[in-house]
Amino acid sequence: MAFTRLLPDETRRPSAGRVLALASLLPALAVAGWLLAGLPLLLAGMLRPWFTVLAAVPVIVLLCAAGLRRLPEVVEATGRQVAAVLAIAVGSGVFNAVFHSEQLIVRRDPATYAQYAIWLAGHGSLPIPRQDAAFGGPDPMLQFDSVGFYDYGGAVVPQFMPGPPMLYAAADWLGGLLLGPPVLGALAVLTVGGVTARLAGGRWAPVAALTFAVSLPILYTSRTTFSEIPSLILLFGGLALVHDAITRARAHRAPTPAGPHTGAPPAAALAGLVFGLATLVRIDGLRDVLPVLAFAGLLVAMRRFRAPADPARPADRGGPAVSGGGGRGRVEGVLGVPLLAGLVAGGGLGFLAAYAFARPYLSYLSRSVVPLLAICAVVLVLTVVGTALAPRLARLRLPRRAPEVGAALVVLVMAGFAVRPWVQTVRREPVTLEDARTARFIMETQKANGLPIDGTRLYFEESLYWVIWYVGVPVVMLATVGAAVLVRRLLRNGAAFAWLLPLAVIGWTTVTTLLRPEITPDQPWASRRLVPVVIPGLIVLAVWGLGWVRDRARRFGYGRRVQGWLAGAGTILILVPPVITSIGTAFTPIERGERAAVEAMCAAIPPGASVLMAERVTGDRFTQVVRGMCGVPVAQVRRAENVDTAPEPEVERLIARIRTTGRTPVVLAATADQVQPYGRSQQVMSLVTRQDERSLTEPPNGTWSLRINVWMSRP
Repeated sequence: MAFTRLLPDETRRPSAGRVLALASLLPALAVAGWLLAGLPLLLAGMLRPWFTVLAAVPVIVLLCAAGLRRLPEVVEATGRQVAAVLAIAVGSGVFNAVFHSEQLIVRRDPATYAQYAIWLAGHGSLPIPRQDAAFGGPDPMLQFDSVGFYDYGGAVVPQFMPGPPMLYAAADWLGGLLLGPPVLGALAVLTVGGVTARLAGGRWAPVAALTFAVSLPILYTSRTTFSEIPSLILLFGGLALVHDAITRARAHRAPTPAGPHTGAPPAAALAGLVFGLATLVRIDGLRDVLPVLAFAGLLVAMRRFRAPADPARPADRGGPAVSGGGGRGRVEGVLGVPLLAGLVAGGGLGFLAAYAFARPYLSYLSRSVVPLLAICAVVLVLTVVGTALAPRLARLRLPRRAPEVGAALVVLVMAGFAVRPWVQTVRREPVTLEDARTARFIMETQKANGLPIDGTRLYFEESLYWVIWYVGVPVVMLATVGAAVLVRRLLRNGAAFAWLLPLAVIGWTTVTTLLRPEITPDQPWASRRLVPVVIPGLIVLAVWGLGWVRDRARRFGYGRRVQGWLAGAGTILILVPPVITSIGTAFTPIERGERAAVEAMCAAIPPGASVLMAERVTGDRFTQVVRGMCGVPVAQVRRAENVDTAPEPEVERLIARIRTTGRTPVVLAATADQVQPYGRSQQVMSLVTRQDERSLTEPPNGTWSLRINVWMSRP
């Protein structure tokens, strides 16, 4: 026994809470480490399996050493609670793996990400060569771009940021590209459970994890190659790391031989780095991490002053006051500069990747990116000014009614979103070709839904009801109550300081997302906008709010039986609505059979072929599929505007040019009559499968049929 007491903490059996704390950080650290190692290799054109693994393993180990070593007790949880969270995460991964989708034919974003990842896994470099020589040299009638892939600078550049494809390329190397999303989905469940345990307590972590796991948008984005789940892992992993850094700083108030704040600044720098890397996954991540910039400035400001304690204010049981709280803010203030440095480093890597690999994508998004950059500049200026004026601002006192006003404002904002459909109809007149395509798509969907035809309708005014469809009224109401109570505490005396950054990130992203979702509004497609922050954030706030209701019952003198009844009833109210919404689609995988169909098509294309796409839909869907999965040079033949097929004389001319290179010309199109003018027709794909429902005014409750045909001729 004496020997055991002399052992260092690292050699003792970890507590259940420590196990959950460490396990819930591993997903974000692993994702961040892989991205940090993979990006330089991709820039060098050397993203190969062994190179990447050899580079990523030590990086991940270093990140884990900074984030996990000597971590204080940040979670109080029992073994059963931890086991429940782990079981829910594993069950989520297995369930979504069984019902995973196979979106490889490029119709919407998941297949674009999949083809992007397939190219990286097979070639390890960008951009994608056009291979003009396989068609007899450059020709104005050859079109090498397609849906999700730009012709830029004499090469083909994939749409989107490279972070998710780098992650999914690892799954492809292991032979399971389509199983990568379920694995990441399971890691997201674990991450959300860990954040909940830190902020609301271990008893609520299983409830939050299960509610999150069964919500339809989470099922939807955990079954195919989206960017939202990796973004969620980084954002909520960053919140957990900041929470732990604050705990480390408080745990080392007194000087030690290693320094007064052992481990806290490195953990804060790591948190900032993880937050910043969210921009490498989604350009929208820049908006999501803006509150982190302001929070880092606040911490720097707290380092610069020691405000006098206000004896009229109650003691702070949840953390230091924002304005000093008797000087205790100086402890957390040491984290400001490291957090800011990490955020700048991670964000800088995201901007570097955007400049190197996604310039045409940023140009396409310029209407959204330019205002976002302007907002970032304003936040940066305000942060710098606030930090510089910190000593003067410390002497200011908020109005006495400010806490109540802040809480009321939270309720009013949610009430405003609730009544928005009755006072506003969001429309957008088409001004670009992409806008016109979106308007046509909305009109077709309205016709299928039996709705009035109006292609300018965006349905953004319904955004709060999207949330209600997927998590239920109880979650939204409890989250609103929880946010109002927390805002009141923060404004009253700085209590619940650990909630300041999570509340800022969740509140800011929820409001901006609901105000302008900026996505085609059909469901479940539009639900992906809610995945990175809105749904998990509201669930975490809701379970905290349920815990607050239970505590209020205890303070009013109600016994354990009533408290238990409230907790049980609240848990059921939280869980049942998302289950009801999800049940209609949870057991129906979509776009199954695409891998086998594509492989059969590739096998039918002769060796040494150069493929011409003579029809619009086939060209949009299969140009990158043929290039990336079949390994064959391919190009579309340009068509006149609003014409689906290419002019026959031009196709014949290009066929002759291909013959001069010694290669075999092949023509692909959607129907037999579209390829018969060039030779004997052969059907190389006849796929019948299921696709997402497209619902505009109610949650999806089923799937639609999908038929894809491809015909080939060998002139």
